[in-house]
Amino acid sequence: MISRLSLENLAVRRGGRLLFEGLNLTLDSGQAAALTGRNGAGKTSLLRTIAGLVQTEAGAVTFGALDPAEARAQGLHLIGHLDGLKPARTAREELTFWSAWTGGTPESTQTAVKTLELSTLLDLEIRRLSAGQRRRLALARLIAAPRPLWLLDEPLSPLDAGWRERFGQIMAGHLAGGGLIVAAVHDPLPVPAKALEIGA
Repeated sequence: MISRLSLENLAVRRGGRLLFEGLNLTLDSGQAAALTGRNGAGKTSLLRTIAGLVQTEAGAVTFGALDPAEARAQGLHLIGHLDGLKPARTAREELTFWSAWTGGTPESTQTAVKTLELSTLLDLEIRRLSAGQRRRLALARLIAAPRPLWLLDEPLSPLDAGWRERFGQIMAGHLAGGGLIVAAVHDPLPVPAKALEIGA
């Protein structure tokens, strides 16, 4: 189980452009970090680097004593700015697929449905859902297949005020249980978080 995330002197280059360098961050169980910075500064690239989808120019991403490949395969969720949902599938098909793919159970999937209030949406095709409903469905993966490290790209942006508050409570519960969160944001996170400005 991931109980520590460390970014050590990290540098990332994309498309020939150096996005950032000398980046350092350490999170332990129960802690969150809020990534801020202008559009294009590299917030999404940093999340993808932590997830192992982007190579580093320099420095290292470590997960305590855990093997990085194992930690990434079994210990984290990455929820991107785009929800990654197939429009022709129903919400039930999509959630069932993602839950099974990431190691969830029928019981944990039902907990996600209840927590995110998805029961009335399950038989609707993704294309018929609003942006906020699609985001709730995407976030349901976090509960359907619990993993300690959440990497979130603008998780609150399509949610209304009520669901922003509700998801803040979900995040607080995850941290209270020893989880870790790294989130790229434009607005403040609804939980205490270390601030890390990208491209400062």
